[in-house]
Amino acid sequence: MSISAASPYASFADLEREALACVRCPLATTRTQVVFGAGNPDADLMFVGEGPGEQEDRTGVPFVGRAGQLLTTLIEGIGLTRADVYIANVVKCRPPGNCDPLPLEIESCRPYLEAQLGFIRPRVVVTLGNFATKLLLETKVGITKLRGQEFTYGDDIVLIPTLHPSAVLRTGGTNIADSRADFVVAKRALARTAAAPADGSGAGG
Repeated sequence: MSISAASPYASFADLEREALACVRCPLATTRTQVVFGAGNPDADLMFVGEGPGEQEDRTGVPFVGRAGQLLTTLIEGIGLTRADVYIANVVKCRPPGNCDPLPLEIESCRPYLEAQLGFIRPRVVVTLGNFATKLLLETKVGITKLRGQEFTYGDDIVLIPTLHPSAVLRTGGTNIADSRADFVVAKRALARTAAAPADGSGAGG
């Protein structure tokens, strides 16, 4: 997966408007609403998770449940707020029963995520869990082997995989230190890329 050079959408608002009315896959028949994303559309740091859960489906906002509270805490731990970053998911509609998203659902939503990345042009992307990591890195390697490492996405974006907050909660927080360490890696990457010479590309960041 890569960022398209030319977006089929005239603006970020046009992209969101189309996504909110999407009927590309069967999830359109079971969702309460589309969870497009939230945060700063000019963010330097973007998070990509898996898909909405029950509370997200109800509110239309990503990461608002217990996993979202943990994500917020981790973001604040590196001196930022949710208003500073952008948060999105691989799929924009909740899979019934919080099941894993199916290949058809991922492929149907893929153009939306690709366009979000293209408009926002973050300097750093943190993928939360296996689905986002495997999609953006086009790999089959699991998150436990990739987390905390830096990869290049597109031409110049630093991508850092980390554990999904839900997975951390399922272990009772025993691996929270790993998540905190990965967020520190992201913070350092932000600082390093901010100091690098600008190439004049992109609308955000």
